[in-house]
Amino acid sequence: MSNILIVESKNDQIFFDALINYLNLPIETEIIVDEYETLDGLSEKILIEKIKSLQARNVKKPIDKLGIIIDIDNYTVAGRIEFINNCLNLVFSDMNILKNTHEFIELSTPSNKIKIACYFTNIEGKGELETVLKAIKSQDSPHADCLEDWQKCLKDQGKNIKQKDFDKFWVNIYIRYDTCSNKERKQAGKKCSMNNFEYIMTNKKDIWNFEDENLQDLKEFLLLFNEKVNE
Repeated sequence: MSNILIVESKNDQIFFDALINYLNLPIETEIIVDEYETLDGLSEKILIEKIKSLQARNVKKPIDKLGIIIDIDNYTVAGRIEFINNCLNLVFSDMNILKNTHEFIELSTPSNKIKIACYFTNIEGKGELETVLKAIKSQDSPHADCLEDWQKCLKDQGKNIKQKDFDKFWVNIYIRYDTCSNKERKQAGKKCSMNNFEYIMTNKKDIWNFEDENLQDLKEFLLLFNEKVNE
């Protein structure tokens, strides 16, 4: 029996793998879609197809617990739960519905029963992966923090930048200019960029604080998949 997480992107998978390893939990991750392959966000079709593929896999390799983690973005928790329930309802018949995050429902398949729970990547009810990374940075960040003055300047000029885009920019500047050595910057694309986030999380994961209180809610969700806790 295996525990599976469905996550939205390759970078999400890399981050959750690092946190799961940090917590020493028995969970695998599955990618829904690379975030750079869609401009309109996650669609029901994509999530439904992934759930169907896991249901087919379940016949030969039974799944015990399935977690679905998607960005909350600017949606409400209720709206995101409704989105996931709609997708599950098109795959499973006579299903119980998810009512809250951090709570399992049990769904029947021809071969076994699967426990399913959901979580929404966020900081204070908004955001995505970069929002979390910005909140848990562990190093001084003078270069990235100066972007706040740039953001204010844009506002004074009647321009605006979405918080989502600002957070992405902030994280990229933090990685490249606040945490990379001069030697690493000679290979910036490989060692100082979210485009190669796997290198960052393999070799420089200490630039994030995995003990930050902003991760507590996420940790509590992941701990639901610890077999020892749930016996």
